[in-house]
Amino acid sequence: MKSLFLTAGALALGLMASSAATAAGGGAMPFSYSPDPGNTASLQRGARNFTAYCAACHSMKLMRYSRVGDDLNIPEEMLQANLMFNTDATGDMMMAASADGAASWFGQKPPDLSLTARARTPSWVYSYLMSFYVDAERPLGVNNTVLAGASMPHVLWELQGWQVKPDAEEGDAAADDDGHGGGSPNGLELATEGQLSPKEYQAFVGDLVNFMAYAAEPGRAGRQQLGVKVLLFLLVFTFLAYLLKKEYWRDIH
Repeated sequence: MKSLFLTAGALALGLMASSAATAAGGGAMPFSYSPDPGNTASLQRGARNFTAYCAACHSMKLMRYSRVGDDLNIPEEMLQANLMFNTDATGDMMMAASADGAASWFGQKPPDLSLTARARTPSWVYSYLMSFYVDAERPLGVNNTVLAGASMPHVLWELQGWQVKPDAEEGDAAADDDGHGGGSPNGLELATEGQLSPKEYQAFVGDLVNFMAYAAEPGRAGRQQLGVKVLLFLLVFTFLAYLLKKEYWRDIH
C-alpha cells in the first residue's frame, strides 16, 4: 500500500511538471504573477493597456465590450471613447482592428487572446511580456527567452526600453541582483531605458495580464464571492443542525 501511494505521488508530481512545461511553451517562466480579479482599478487600467497596445492585432472574440463595461464599472460613454476604436456598438465582440494586415506583416494571423491567460497561465503571459530582448538575427530584430523564435514584435519597447543578453561572465556576476537590469530573473539586462521605470513597467504589464486573466474567466470574481457566502451558510447550518440534534437526543443521553 505504501509503494502504491509513493507511485501515485510521483505520478502526480510528473504530471504537474509536464503541465508547467506545456504552459510555458517549452521555455522557463522566470517570473510569477497572481491575478487579482477583485482589483477593479487594475482591471480598468489593464483594459486600457490591452486596447491601446494589443487590440490592433489581437482579438478577444469571446468577450463583449458591454460585459467589460458592466463588470469593470466603466460608463458606456467612457467605454466608447477610450476602449472602442473599430465599432460603435457596445454589444460587439472585441475584434482586432487590423488582424488581416497583421497576418501579412508577421507571416501568420495573430492569435485570439480570449483564453490565453487561462491556457498558458498568467505567469507565462507576464514572463513573456517581460522577456523580449534585442536579437539581430531575427526578422523583427527581437527574440524572447520564454518563447524562442516568437514572430511578435516587442510592441511595448517604448515603455520598457530595449533589453539585451549579457555576456556569460557578466550574466553570472549579475545573477544575485534582484533588479530589473542585469540580475533580472530572465537573465536579461536593460540596455536602453524606456518611458517607464522598471517598476512602472512591471506594474503596467501586471495590469495588462490581470485584465487578460479576467477576460479568460470573467465570472471568477463573482464565483469566489458566492463560494464565500455558501461556506458561511454551511457553517451556520451545521451549527444549527448540531443544536437541533442535541435537542432531539437530550432525553436519551
